Amino acid sequence: MNLIVSNIKWIMVGSGIVTCSMILSTLNPSLGQSLTFGETLDGNLANIIVRNWGALIALIGGMLVYGAYNEPNRNLVLVAASISKSTFVLLNLVYGQAYFAKSGIALVFDSILVLIFVLYLVFKPKNK
Repeated sequence: MNLIVSNIKWIMVGSGIVTCSMILSTLNPSLGQSLTFGETLDGNLANIIVRNWGALIALIGGMLVYGAYNEPNRNLVLVAASISKSTFVLLNLVYGQAYFAKSGIALVFDSILVLIFVLYLVFKPKNK
């Protein structure tokens, strides 16, 4: 646990930058969907939903970078990121088995991050 606690800043920066890459779905919804799931949704409603989805994920990434350098807000950022990433993983496990070939890397990445974030929140020194 010491490894996680002592390196949480850099874990948050790295994972935040990777998470921010989902801004691609805001800028180019078809490409973002294709890279993440291997399929795309079409139409104006899909554009609204996918662009918003990409922006919210990128926001979580930005929050992770912010929380890495702003310790008083770190717990809130890690809880929000854990909830967001857990929701993505659970929804994919329930509804998205057909997309595992494409989304599998993101699912494993997000699952590992949720585990790391929760371990940090449980085992960090109480004075921090």
